[in-house]
Amino acid sequence: MIDEGEIDIAIDELRWLIEGCRESIEAHRLLGELILSEDKDVALARAHFGYAYQLGLKALRRAGNPTPLPYRLPANQAFFEAGKGLAWCLRSLDKRTMAAETLRQLLDCDATDPLGLAAMLASLEERT
Repeated sequence: MIDEGEIDIAIDELRWLIEGCRESIEAHRLLGELILSEDKDVALARAHFGYAYQLGLKALRRAGNPTPLPYRLPANQAFFEAGKGLAWCLRSLDKRTMAAETLRQLLDCDATDPLGLAAMLASLEERT
C-alpha cells in the first residue's frame, strides 16, 4: 500500500495488524513514521515510536542487556529507528531531557552510530 501511495489504507492495515500483534516493533515504528509524515500528529507518532522502543528495551532486559547491539543486523534496525523517531518527537514536544536519555541509551547499544544519533544529541545539549 505504501509503494502504491495508499498511505491511509496502509495506516488502517497497520492499526489492524497491531490489534492482533501488539508487540510488533516494526509495525509500531512504521505506523509512527506514516502518522508523522501524513497527519503530522507528533503526539500520536511519539506514542507508537515510544511503544516500539519500550518493547525493544524490555526484550533487551530479558536477554541480559547484550552489547553491542549492532544496528547493521536487520533484526535490530526497527528498534533503533523507533528510538530515533521517539527522540525526534520528544524534542519536538520540548521534552529534551527525555530525548537526550533515549539517544544516549541507543548510543550505548551501538556506539558506531550509523543513524547520526550523536549529532542529534549534541544539538539537544547545546540548546539546554
